[in-house]
Order: sequence, then structure tokens, then C-alpha cells
Amino acid sequence: MDRRKWMKTMAALSAAPALEARQGAPAPAARVTKEQLATALKLEGLEFSDAQLEMMVRGVGRALGDYERLRKIEMPYETEPAFSFHPGLAGRQPQARKALFRPSVKKAPNARPKDEDLAFLPLTELAALVKAKRVSSEDLTKLYLRRLKEYGPKLLCVVTLTEELALEQGRAADKEIRAGQYRGPLHGIPYGLKDLFATKGIRTTWGAEPFQEQVPGHDSTVYERLRNAGGVLAAKLSMGALAMGGLWFGGMTKTPWNLKETSSGSSAGSAAATGAGLVGYAIGTETRGSIVSPSIRCGTVGLRPTYGRVPRTGAMGLSWTMDKVGPICRGVEDCALVLNAIYGPDGRDRTVTAAPFDWQASKPLASMRIGVAQKAFDGMKGEIKDLYAQALDDLKKAGVTMKPVELPDETAGTLGFILSAEAAAAFDDITRDGRVGELKDQGPGAWPNSFRTSRLIPAVEYIRAQRARTLLMEKMEKFFADWDVVVCPPYSNLGSTNLTGHPQVVVPCGFVKGAPQGLSFLGGLWKEGDPLRVALAYEQATEWHAKRPPIE
Repeated sequence: MDRRKWMKTMAALSAAPALEARQGAPAPAARVTKEQLATALKLEGLEFSDAQLEMMVRGVGRALGDYERLRKIEMPYETEPAFSFHPGLAGRQPQARKALFRPSVKKAPNARPKDEDLAFLPLTELAALVKAKRVSSEDLTKLYLRRLKEYGPKLLCVVTLTEELALEQGRAADKEIRAGQYRGPLHGIPYGLKDLFATKGIRTTWGAEPFQEQVPGHDSTVYERLRNAGGVLAAKLSMGALAMGGLWFGGMTKTPWNLKETSSGSSAGSAAATGAGLVGYAIGTETRGSIVSPSIRCGTVGLRPTYGRVPRTGAMGLSWTMDKVGPICRGVEDCALVLNAIYGPDGRDRTVTAAPFDWQASKPLASMRIGVAQKAFDGMKGEIKDLYAQALDDLKKAGVTMKPVELPDETAGTLGFILSAEAAAAFDDITRDGRVGELKDQGPGAWPNSFRTSRLIPAVEYIRAQRARTLLMEKMEKFFADWDVVVCPPYSNLGSTNLTGHPQVVVPCGFVKGAPQGLSFLGGLWKEGDPLRVALAYEQATEWHAKRPPIE
């Protein structure tokens, strides 16, 4: 169709409503007034003339009808929007190749450790014991089940104890290992899942009252992969309701270091159970701090992988462009072993890239370009400043050479409403039907108020924020072209790196007034092995990871 015919057709279509009115068709009732429009537009900092508002009234009214029809479409919670976010710039996505995976090799001791020692061993040592048949998976499973029953109620970290399934999986693992069918380091090791991962026939509550009896009819990809690796699911662990904080319908999850204090969240139970020696390791998720924060509070090692590294299929969605899945463990290399079992495309999560995960436990530190956010450390005061000064000194003694750097972070705070808008969309149904009122926390900073408030985020501003996010990604990519790892305080750059999708590792580094503290390592996209390697050097040079909480 040539341009003249196209313009004639469009003019006819735009004139149709007016023609109907002239031919006697009843005019539709006004849905909005000019005054209402003017008031609403003031919230967006806009002001139009009276004539412009007059022209807008009918279009806005028609749009309201579209919105009402849209709300009547049944929308299962697992339905993702028809767009996806990919970290990194166009044309620079990693290519599939064989991963370079070279973990350290642990030898099992000749004697079986005592139960109180066995419970707190890192995954690397548990795996060596199980492989060498010094400890059976069934015995290890029974040990962790006993501890989950004893300490789970104190920590409020267990939603569902999967005892029967765990014993079945443990016995099956022992049978395979005796037959020489060893699947790898996760084989026979009991673990816990954050209770937002679907498990067929087992409650998956999302920590929230409206969903506390929800039983999915399918399995999440993460659970499928851990099962295929020979893992033993011991418990579905608590999470802050709909992935915020540590408060769920069962109460506030506690840190094993102080039963009067919250574990933080939202991967609250995953960190608490791992830190208290109730499971061999656990799986958490992070959107903006939900692995990092509880890992610090519970004295565990947390890995937030690159966005798009692990499939979220079958996991509750909070923010489709920010949600990430990662392990919470008692050792740095544990995180590498778990990530190796769960990463990669599953053919269902469109955001997952076929980038290899490289891990070399003995990679030379001298070959790495390592920066330190010195300005952030220098801005601290008192006991916390002394603690981090010691941590950096320990890193240097471990052979890590660092140069001061400053990451780009100036727009991250402004873009925080991206998460709010997507979360409000994810839980729009329970906001409209009132079920959000069932959540325990109804304060100004809680989800119910956020969901309601976020209804007023303009679509235009949301898209503009995503464009500004691209600018931040460009700056971050340029920065990491010169650096492999950046050592920083754990909450420094937390907002910006969650927006850009960069990986972060946090490890325990001491205590302030009895509360665990964490040291953070940031890395380039798809290069989790680099921050893990530097974190391992720190772990090997210190004893903080071996400390046990006073829960005993």
C-alpha cells in the first residue's frame, strides 16, 4: 500500500467514532473527566492545556475498558511477560563452549567424625566422606533430620520437613554409590530449598498466607537438577512472605548467632539452616540482597550468580528482570560445586544463556586484576572499620594484590522502582481481591503498601528507567573490561550490580558485637569463578568460616 492510500485509510478509521455519533449512535458515557486527568497528570509532573485534555478524555476512557478486559484474563502466577532481560550489551553475549572446571580434591579422613562435627562440615568434605563410604547418605540424612526437628522450631526456618522423601533419596544414593554409580559431589548430600521452588506434591508456600496450602503439580528446574545430581531434599525452608525480609506466616526466622535477632531475608531459612548445621547446603534467590544479606547475618557463604545463569522455571517470580538463583553454603568451593550442578539453559527460561561456568580452585592470584573499593572502606568508623582493615590485610597476606577503584553506581537508587513495578504486576491479583491483606506485615515498607503504591508508576517512566539501566550496564561493562574482581563492603554497589546482573560472593569475615560480618567480591558477567577464587584465598587464610553459632 502506498503512502497516500495508507493515510486515507487511517483518516477513515480515526473518523469512524465521530461518523457513528453523527448517524445517531449513542455516545459512550464519559469514564473520566478533564479535572480527573489534570489531577492525575500532576503526579507525573505534567500539565496540559484545556484543549489537549479534552482530546485525551475519550482515549483514556477507551483504555480503561481495555484494562478491565485485560484483568479478566486468567493469569497463572508462573506466566512471565513477553519480554526478557539479558545482562551485557548487544553482540557481546558469551558463546557456548566446554567449561573449564577444576575443583580441589578432598581426601576423606579414616575415621567418621562425631555428629556435632559432621553436621558443620563444608560440602567438599561431606562429599569426600560419602564417596569413600565413611558415612552413608542415610546416616547423614538422619542426622540432619534430627537437627532440623530440634533446631528448626527455634530458628523458625523450616516450612515443610520432607522426611519420608529424604530417607528414600538417601537410601537410593547409598545403593547407587555401593554399585559404583557415583554421580558427583552432591550425591547423597541432604540440602534445603527456599520455599518458592515448586516441588510436585509438596507444599510450596512462598512464605505467604494466601499460598500456605499451595501444592504444585510440577517440579522446578532447580529441584530436577539437584535430584539428578543425587541430592537429598531434607526440607523446604522459610522465606520472607513473597520474598521480602525474614517474616513469614510461621513467624520471624532467626539467625543461629542470636535467637533474638532476625536472619534477614528473603532467603532467610536457607541461610539460617545452613549456618546452624541443619543441612549440607541450601538454595536461595536474590532480587536485591536476598542471598547476600541473610548469608551475612547467619555467617554463611552466599553466591549470587550472573542474572540468567540458573533457570528460574518453577520458581516464584518477583521481578522478572532481576530475580537470580544461587547457593548458600558453609564454604566457598561448595558454592562452585552447587552452581555447577544447576546452571545452564533448560529450554524453558528464555533469559538463561549457554555460557560455560569456569572454576579453577588453584588459579594463580597473580594472574588476576583485582580492585578494592577503598573509598567505601575508608568511609567506615569505629569497630567495623577496624574489622574490614584487618580483612583487607588478611587478603594481602594471602597473596592478593589490590588497587583502589570506584564502581559506577550513581543512578542505581533512582532505578529502584523497577523492582517495585514488576513485583506489583506479579501480585496484582491478590492486591485487587484483597488477599494481600492476609500478610502479617502491613506496614508502610511492606509488600501490601508497595503493591498499592506501585499501581501509580507510569509505564513511560518504567521504560525510561530500563533505558537508564542500559546506560548503567554500559558503564559497568566498560569498568569490568579492566578488572576481574572488586573487593568491597557487602552492601556497597548491591543495588547497581543487581540491576546490571553481575555476580557477587559474600564470605564471613568476623564479628561486631557478636553479629557476623561479611566481605564481598564482585566479578564480571558470566565469570563467577573469579570472585569465588579470590574469596577462596581469603577463606583459606582465615578461620571465620569454621566458627559455629552458639545454638548448641
